[in-house]
Amino acid sequence: MSTTTSARLNPLVARLAPPPVPAVQAWARGYDGARGALMDLSQAVPGYPPHPDLLAWLAEAAGSVAYAGYGPIEGEPALREAYAGHVAALYGGAVAAGNIHVTAGCNQAFFAAVMALARAGDAVLMTNPCYFNHETTLAMLGIETRYVDCAGENGFLPEPTAIADKLDGVKALALVSPNNPTGAVYRPDLIKQICDLCAARGVWLILDETYRDFLAPGAGAPHGLLAEAGWEKTLIQLYSFSKSFCIPGHRVGAVTASEAVIAEIAKVMDNLQICAPRAPQAAIARGLPALADWRAANRAEIGRRAEALRKTMAGIDGWALEAVGAYFGFVRHPFAGQSSQAVAEKLARERGVLTIPGEYFGTRLERYLRFAFANADADALRGLKERLAGFSM
Repeated sequence: MSTTTSARLNPLVARLAPPPVPAVQAWARGYDGARGALMDLSQAVPGYPPHPDLLAWLAEAAGSVAYAGYGPIEGEPALREAYAGHVAALYGGAVAAGNIHVTAGCNQAFFAAVMALARAGDAVLMTNPCYFNHETTLAMLGIETRYVDCAGENGFLPEPTAIADKLDGVKALALVSPNNPTGAVYRPDLIKQICDLCAARGVWLILDETYRDFLAPGAGAPHGLLAEAGWEKTLIQLYSFSKSFCIPGHRVGAVTASEAVIAEIAKVMDNLQICAPRAPQAAIARGLPALADWRAANRAEIGRRAEALRKTMAGIDGWALEAVGAYFGFVRHPFAGQSSQAVAEKLARERGVLTIPGEYFGTRLERYLRFAFANADADALRGLKERLAGFSM
């Protein structure tokens, strides 16, 4: 890019690195197939198709004149009602349609929520490691990002005392559980402690629960915050339908918050997109109650894949699975002094295993790789042992 051109661009955007996933996937073009089919553990996408009924409902809605025009900014009433009931039943709390805003995916949910809370010059606290799209969203909006470190020896769980030390002067704390990139699952009591800290200091808690549908079967509610009186004064909950319904290309997410916050998010959304895609909203509204058993079976399948990864990594000398849950495992590689980018690139080109370097998610993470294991079935994950054995830098 010429100096003249770059000087005319928004420096808050221009200084960001290119999107990580396409950059990582480009490494796969150098793989010759010698070890078998490419094993893509980079992007978090479901490794199985949508339910046939959902595809039929999508096609029906997409071909309907009723969904060809603009819809309500806050989302289709049928989906807001259905999702509010789903959330209320899961968490045991009082949640109504007025507490729900439907967005075009969870990244947009985060973008809109942050814009409703903070302006350029404000600060938001996140964990290190963090989800890179949250970090870049804040950077391009001119919002300062502050960090609280999470350590591998603690399973990458945040420490409440460390969070308490960092809450002064921030508008919000943004957490992801089950975590992206580490897979760490925050215990209900830990989430409660952190929310109480935020409430006491007047700080918003933005809790991204994109992967909550893939907690271990029988795990129960991820936390009890929505069952508490006054939850809406502190909590803003984010969610994605993409993973649970296997439709990431249709871009549907949701925000659960107070009606006052939802009203502010609607102002943002009216300028971003006007309304989330309408056909998938209609299909999901039908699928939420109708496909509960199918989603439960997918949860069990993801659990089997997680267990396959655990067993495989336990048998490979030098490699360590330091956190795992929902869609992700955070793996410590054995090559001291080598960057995670160098390891990931060579692993892709020579062994056909595509992962995302840990250093893309924060600082002091050169020894880690993110494995998005939901993309591969249990047999493929067991085959990792052969691919990693004998790999050297």
